[in-house]
Order: sequence, then C-alpha cells, then structure tokens
Amino acid sequence: MSTLTSRQVQLKSRPQGMPAEENFELVEVAVSAPGDGEVLVRNHYMTVDPYMRGRMYDRKSYVPPFQIGEALQGGAVGEVIESNDANFPVGSFVQSNNGWREAFVSSGEQLGAIDPSLAPLSTYLGVMGMPGMTAYVGLFRAASLKDGETVFVSGAAGAVGSLVGQIAKVKGCRVIGSAGSEDKVAHLVNELGFDHAFNYKNGELLQQLREGAPDGLDVYFDNVGAEHLEAAIYHMRPFGRIALCGAIATYNDTEPRPGPVNMSMAIGLGLRMQGFIVSHYNDSREAFVRDVSGWIKDGSVKYDETIHEGIEHAVDAFQGLFTGGNTGKMLVKLI
Repeated sequence: MSTLTSRQVQLKSRPQGMPAEENFELVEVAVSAPGDGEVLVRNHYMTVDPYMRGRMYDRKSYVPPFQIGEALQGGAVGEVIESNDANFPVGSFVQSNNGWREAFVSSGEQLGAIDPSLAPLSTYLGVMGMPGMTAYVGLFRAASLKDGETVFVSGAAGAVGSLVGQIAKVKGCRVIGSAGSEDKVAHLVNELGFDHAFNYKNGELLQQLREGAPDGLDVYFDNVGAEHLEAAIYHMRPFGRIALCGAIATYNDTEPRPGPVNMSMAIGLGLRMQGFIVSHYNDSREAFVRDVSGWIKDGSVKYDETIHEGIEHAVDAFQGLFTGGNTGKMLVKLI
C-alpha cells in the first residue's frame, strides 16, 4: 500500500482559561503501511470530553499531560483497512485511544474489537462507552444508589448526566437535574423522564433544589462542582452520598476558586463524598454492558448525540463542551 495522508490535531500551546483556536494546529502527516502484527485504522468517530482540558495543563494527574507539538489523544472508533494481525482482519471495527486523527497504525494490543451490528458505532463512545460506564459505576459504586431515593445530578443534559438520571428512574428514584438552557430543561423532563429540572442560570441554586426535592437529597452526582456542590451539601439528608465525577465549572479558571463554604456540614450529617474515575471500577464492565444495553432495548434509556462533521471542527466541538453546545454526547464524525 502506498503511504496514506492523514490529518490530526496537535496541541500548539497550553491554554490559559478557555481553550482557543490558536492553542491547536491541524496538520497533515504521512501514515506508513503497517508492519508485522500491526493494523492500519481509519477512524469513523472521535470523542471530545471535559477531562481532556485537564490534560492540557503541564501537571501530574491520573493521566499524563498532552505534549506540545504532538497529536491529542482520546477515544475513537474506526475500521481496519489494512492488517497484519489475524485478530483484526480488514473490515473489522475497533475502539482505541487514538482520536483527534483520521488514521493511524497500531498494534492489536492497543485496540478493542467492537461489533457495529449490536449497537451503532457512535454509541461505543457514548452511552455504551466511557461516559455510560461512568454514569453506571458512579451511581452504583461511588454513590451506592438504593431504589426509591431522591437523586440530584448536575450537568444533567450531558453524556454522563443524562444517563445518570435515567438509570436512577429505572430504580424508582425521584430525579432532579440542572442544565443551562430552557430547551435542555424541557428535554430532561419531557423526553428523559426527570421528575424536575431547572435552568441554573435562572435563579438561586438552593431554592431551585428545594422546589424539586422538598424533603432533601439522598444522592448528588456532581459533574459541575463549585456553587452546585455547595448548594447540594446544604440540601443533603443525613447519611447522603455525593459522587464527585467532575467539576467542569472550574476547568478553565485562571485563579484558584474558593471551595464550598459548608464542608463542615458533612460531619454532622454523616455525608460520604466519593471521588472516582471510571477505571476505578473496571470490574463492573460486564454488568454495565448487560444492564445498559438491556435498558436501551426495552426503551427505559434513551441517548442523544451532538455530532460535528470533519476533523477541522474538532476544536469547535471541544470548546462547545464548556459553552453548553451539546445535548448528550459530543462527537466528531470523521468519515
């Protein structure tokens, strides 16, 4: 095979505050033929996720920082178009961490086989992928959800939050969600079955929480942090649980933000606050796939996707995560 040309997005400089176009560079690279035990993959979809903002800082974290002048990384699903690995023949579909590029060569050890006949390719990056499993383990493992409880989820119209609310409804819970627009609030209630939702921009958070859950909260699933976390602590019931999944409100801060002023309430209320990332609970993957795929099939769970076309719009999609530009999973379609 002749050398293939592929486009990829590289980190040009480290963002200060909100990521800007000048922090990234779209470049063309040559992708050579695969060697022994390798395959050539053409990506169909790539994901953008809030956690990627943290990797743009040069600091130690649970994943290494992105490097200046190198292609970004993230989840992707693609098709094998040339193969020297019998486990991944031409025409098979795979999942990888080689997003932000149109094509790449990889060893089979870095790939996971997926079956597009079981679910659309895009869902392996959303409801049936990392965001879906994050919602599942966050509720059942980090927050120890019990049937019939009262649950509040922030960022409820996003990929993780929308599934959190629906799973809680499957378990007979009262579910309250916050979002950043009236359209998203209506979607949560009318389409996804939330009991109550509110636009956090349109009033005092604690008062809106009290309207949706007058008897308090048993579980708070935190995707936002900052003022949302503080309001939830004020409204928790004794021995409530808080799953600390994300803090997107703070990801682009240029100065440290004061923490919740009411953390001492956790002592007397006996609250449990559990931070987690999805890989802490890899032993739940089989249960996640079984349960969520079943709920999708029986109509208990719906999913939304916001899709940008073309790798040249990948940065736009990423920026949209921080400006309310997505309902459900934000994706980029590459082919």
